[in-house]
Amino acid sequence: MERRPKIFSLKNFYLHSVGWGLISLLTASAWAKEPGRLKLATTTSTENSGLLAYLLPDFEKRFDLKVDVIAVGTGKALKLAENGDADLVLVHAPELEAAFVRAGFGVNRRAVMKNEFVIVGPPADPARVKGSSDAAKAMSQVKQSGAVFVSRGDYSGTHQKEKALWALVQGQPEKNYLEAGQGMEAALFMANEKQAYTLTDRGTYLAVMDKLNLLILFEHDPMLDNPYSVIAVNPGRHPHVNYLDAMLFIAWLTSPETQARIETFQKHGQALFRPAAVPQPAPK
Repeated sequence: MERRPKIFSLKNFYLHSVGWGLISLLTASAWAKEPGRLKLATTTSTENSGLLAYLLPDFEKRFDLKVDVIAVGTGKALKLAENGDADLVLVHAPELEAAFVRAGFGVNRRAVMKNEFVIVGPPADPARVKGSSDAAKAMSQVKQSGAVFVSRGDYSGTHQKEKALWALVQGQPEKNYLEAGQGMEAALFMANEKQAYTLTDRGTYLAVMDKLNLLILFEHDPMLDNPYSVIAVNPGRHPHVNYLDAMLFIAWLTSPETQARIETFQKHGQALFRPAAVPQPAPK
């Protein structure tokens, strides 16, 4: 049994920009009795921070769709999508995302939200990171001091940003540089155990800060901006993907209603993400 009326062709979805009006069209259609499923490959920060647990029940109840979340580093999420093992991605590595779309693996990339990276470390701050003039100087302080630094080391968006910062100071430290090879939460716990420095997204840090003896020592540098995008997997490459529901999810995620919910999501009285979706016209 088909879950969508035949009038909703792939051609129509390609021709029109995704907008909240699209949801009105789709919700007016007939739905199957059994809920469908949507595979979302995403960065660990969206899950570790609690954002997806906060947002997804509304989508799943409203559209009778179950979202299967695969939370890995951005590089791995994009690889899953490249192989056709996900229907869409929610990630935060602009250069990797652009390459993914240019190669024809993804379509309909949309900005969703932003937060920022911060540098955390032991309260004593042996590298004297606090008060640095910019993010590159802060990383240089860690390198020159010989303090321990824990890297994600997993080709994630955070790891990409870290490598870009090390490039500004002639490369990463040769000593006391540890690679977790895991998600952000695991890397934070490793840094806590070693009383080391690490680069983290603010959201994951705030979500687990009560379990850490690490402080934010450097923040609020434009160089540490952390934008997130959502991208549907190209059905021209992988015809089996659930493209229609992926587009529905993108419309819902970037709608004014969901963007407002993203803005109100907080931990310890602080907003973790800032909405960034640009309103799109409804399809004609």
